[in-house]
Amino acid sequence: MDFQFLIEGFTEGLRQMTWLEAFAVFFGIASVYYSMKVNILVYPTGIISTLIYVWICFQYKLYADMGINAYYFSMSIFGWYVWTHPKEGKTELPVTWMKASGWAVASGIFLLSYFVLSYVLVNFTDSDVPYWDSFTTASAFVGMWLMAKKKVENWIFWIITDFVAVPLYFYKGLILTSFQYLFFTVLAIMGLIAWIKSAKEHG
Repeated sequence: MDFQFLIEGFTEGLRQMTWLEAFAVFFGIASVYYSMKVNILVYPTGIISTLIYVWICFQYKLYADMGINAYYFSMSIFGWYVWTHPKEGKTELPVTWMKASGWAVASGIFLLSYFVLSYVLVNFTDSDVPYWDSFTTASAFVGMWLMAKKKVENWIFWIITDFVAVPLYFYKGLILTSFQYLFFTVLAIMGLIAWIKSAKEHG
């Protein structure tokens, strides 16, 4: 790996960074950290970050990502409610695994989202990365939905999303955000391990 290239890229990202992007990155990292810890603060920090990224993505013509951040915002409200209102007789919503039917639904949502988003971006926007943008958006769409339901598999979709988002944001010139997603990939792997442990404790 060319570490000099990474260092130069990170340095360039800091030079190009706006205060708005810096705030979005800070709260985005905080949100992933709290998610990994199964802490309710994942939602207020995530709401701040996603609102900022709606504006940033609009400026950089990442329309699908703009939409997914708006979706993150609404799902954060939903997840905040679900996490704080467990079923009767339980003090909290436990971390669990999906059943086979859950995988079928998640896969269906991913494929439907990807094809619909691709069609819209290709035919109705000036996006120069329609398929790339649609892929990360569809994957994140499923990841956010599963996180709100406290399913272990949400981290699998986040790992895929983050891994693909790294080169996407780098290509679009959002260098610092690209490095943020690289860090997110590491946190997502740690989150997967932590939630597997939590699921075993509740199982």
